[in-house]
Amino acid sequence: MLSQKLQAEVAKAAHKHYQFKAEEVEVEPTRELSHGDLTTNVALKIASKWGVPVRQAAETITDELKQSRLVNTVCSRMEIAGPGFINFWIKPTVFLKQLPELIKSQKRNIYKGQKVLVEFSSPNIAKPMHVGHIRSTIIGAALANIYQALGANVYRLNHLGDWGTQFGKLIAAYKRWGKREQVKKAPIEEMLKLYVKFHEEMKTEPELETEGQREFLKLEQGNRQNKALWNWFKHESLMEFEVLYKRLGVKFSHVTGESYYEPMLKGVVAELLRRKFATKNSDGSVVVHLEAESLPPCLVQKSDGGSLYATRDLAAIRYRVKKFKPNKILYVVGNEQALHFDQVFSIAKLAGYASSTELRHIKYGLILGEDKQKLATREGRIIPLADVLNKAHELAYKIVQNKNPSLPSKVKERIAEAVGVGSVKYNDLSQNRHTDITFNWQKMLELEGNSAPYLQYTYVRLKSVLKKAGGKRHPVMSVKSLASVGEQDLIVLRTLMRYPEFLRRAAEDCGPHLLAAYLYELANQVNIFYHVAPVIKAESTLRIFRLSLISIAAEVIKEGLNILGITTVEQM
Repeated sequence: MLSQKLQAEVAKAAHKHYQFKAEEVEVEPTRELSHGDLTTNVALKIASKWGVPVRQAAETITDELKQSRLVNTVCSRMEIAGPGFINFWIKPTVFLKQLPELIKSQKRNIYKGQKVLVEFSSPNIAKPMHVGHIRSTIIGAALANIYQALGANVYRLNHLGDWGTQFGKLIAAYKRWGKREQVKKAPIEEMLKLYVKFHEEMKTEPELETEGQREFLKLEQGNRQNKALWNWFKHESLMEFEVLYKRLGVKFSHVTGESYYEPMLKGVVAELLRRKFATKNSDGSVVVHLEAESLPPCLVQKSDGGSLYATRDLAAIRYRVKKFKPNKILYVVGNEQALHFDQVFSIAKLAGYASSTELRHIKYGLILGEDKQKLATREGRIIPLADVLNKAHELAYKIVQNKNPSLPSKVKERIAEAVGVGSVKYNDLSQNRHTDITFNWQKMLELEGNSAPYLQYTYVRLKSVLKKAGGKRHPVMSVKSLASVGEQDLIVLRTLMRYPEFLRRAAEDCGPHLLAAYLYELANQVNIFYHVAPVIKAESTLRIFRLSLISIAAEVIKEGLNILGITTVEQM
């Protein structure tokens, strides 16, 4: 990528004059094209580290870069701006030569040869998937797609919550109040009712907590009745999950629950004790002290010998590293689990389970109810995910019906599903994953403005222009003809060439919102272009160029949306 080549030149200059490390240098796309195509804040970093004036550092770097053959070849302009940023304007001829290669994925294999494991979705069995699950599911799927688009060998892991005291509570609830016929008729609904009832009854019968723990311990010890109930609950849950995953277009390469690692748990605890990383308390519990990492102690075995989330996650890390030998493992789990993963990752590094593997917690905010309260399954405060998708489909169908009533019903249904589900996904992915999102039907299902339908409709419009022009992809015009293009032509060209850079940034920051923001900006620029620059009626040389821009813009929008997990349609 051009940014990486320029980054190497900037790094050389920074090292020559300030002994600055190459890994501290970044060259990224500018926020606005009016500030150039690429920018670096290296002068600010140098000033902070060495105490030299920012302007002086920036001038020293730019003076050195003026001697660079690469910089002189690719840049039309270089400028110090703001508090000390160095901005670069790339020559249109450079972009023009690279344009035909833009959508060839093999040209951006920056993660080629790397293995990336992405753990996401991970719902609890015996409970319905609700709107709170959507963030992990679609953020994780998008990240997996982004890394794959950049050449990584990606493994998509669904780490089901199918083990722990909660299942002891469900089993206890079923034994007290459950009826097999009712559960068979509506499995997830009845299991949720039993789980909620158990927690309601606990308010007046606190001893139920101990009963739930006892039933889970029996499950861990292989009790036949409890095992049969647990297998039944899991089977019914997976059947319902698969229906929703199919609608969301989400697939996994590996689906294993916490229970998969249960046979490995005693070995993990024994190893931590043997290597003196863990301490056994007088009550039989086992703890790892993490004062050196400024973290509180982490319990890895309860006093009754039972396991915990930390134990199971440690076993999973040890297993995954040994089996897959990954470069990275990304855990797409909410912000509230930050301490848990800090502890688990610290223990994994301490024990040597992941000495050469990057473990990264991809945090995201909550989806809150309209009362700003967390959606909690145990209190029955959930909005089923199926209801969200159904309502999105319903609203999208009305829009398709109004826009194109003559379409066959099956076609309208297919478009409505793509637009409706895409709207729900984009509403989330277009926002920074760290922020909490208040669940609101109107906002969640908005089908105008900065939304999936806007991008999908832009794609439809571009394909329509190409169809009118003969339906073929057109070759890019020669460099000699650049003099005839207008300002908006060049803006679209420059915007298109930012695609690989934003894709790379989305991977590095694990932020799908960066890709969504890029696609929205491209759609805006293409729509302006559509209105101000004649295409089909332009003179022949300019017509070829503009059709090329439209053709490639359509392909970029389609690929970018597909990476985000959003389906494009050919008509709306």
